[in-house]
Amino acid sequence: MKVRTIIAATCAALAISMAGPVSAHGEAETVTKNFEAAIPNIPGKSLIAVEVDYAPGAASPSHTHARSAFIYAYVISGAIESKVNDGETRIYRAGESWSEPPNASHQISRNASKTQPAKLLAVFVLDTSDKALTTPVK
Repeated sequence: MKVRTIIAATCAALAISMAGPVSAHGEAETVTKNFEAAIPNIPGKSLIAVEVDYAPGAASPSHTHARSAFIYAYVISGAIESKVNDGETRIYRAGESWSEPPNASHQISRNASKTQPAKLLAVFVLDTSDKALTTPVK
C-alpha cells in the first residue's frame, strides 16, 4: 500500500469521523484528532490525522512537530498563512495543500482572515513511538 493510498483512506475515514477536540494551542484554535493507526506494512510507523480550526485572526505559536513526522496539510475552508523552515510565507486557500519534511520548524501558521474562520487537515506519517505531535518553540 502506497502513502498516497493511505492518505486517501484517511481522508475517507475523516468524512465519517465524529471525534471531539483533543487539545488547543490557544482560545481561538482547536485541534481535533480524527484518525490514528499503525501502518501495517511499515513497522514502527503510524498515521495520524488532525483538523485544525482557526477562529478569525487566530494563530498558532511557532512550533516544531515530532522529529520523524512527514506532514501533508490540506486547507478545508478559508485561508491559512504558513511559513515552514526558510521557505516563503504563503497563503493557502481552500483546496490547496503543502507538505512539511521531518524536523521542520513551522514559524507561521494562522488564519489569513480577520473575519472568516479557517480549517485545515494535517496528516502525519511518523514513528509510532513519537507521542508529542507539536512542541512550541521557546
